[in-house]
Amino acid sequence: MKNLYVIAILALILTGCQESLEDRCERESKEYTAKHCPIRIDQTTRLDSLTFERATHTIHYYYTLMGKADSEEVLQQIDAVGALKTELKNTTTMKVYKDNKYRFAYTYHSEKDPSKVLMEVAFTDKDY
Repeated sequence: MKNLYVIAILALILTGCQESLEDRCERESKEYTAKHCPIRIDQTTRLDSLTFERATHTIHYYYTLMGKADSEEVLQQIDAVGALKTELKNTTTMKVYKDNKYRFAYTYHSEKDPSKVLMEVAFTDKDY
């Protein structure tokens, strides 16, 4: 009987300690931003922060574009929206979030004028 009691208590503890996917996403976003951001992705791109918007289940990336990439025209020329969409479709690291139909948003700011949004796009499960 004692063994059954111990097993029941352990089961309650283990289920009580499980983190929801929303909680995990929010925690990981905050931790990544605190530990790594801002981080240079390449010569023209810096990731400033990563957030999770619980109400809309959106993982939101905020970037700054620098140098020759700091232009709306350049983003259109390289089809930045299409490239992001393709990368999102092909990435396996976001599988758990894609399986749960999370949204992914990307905002690119200008380094020359930080208040200027060069591009903002969001993808839903219909896009990936």
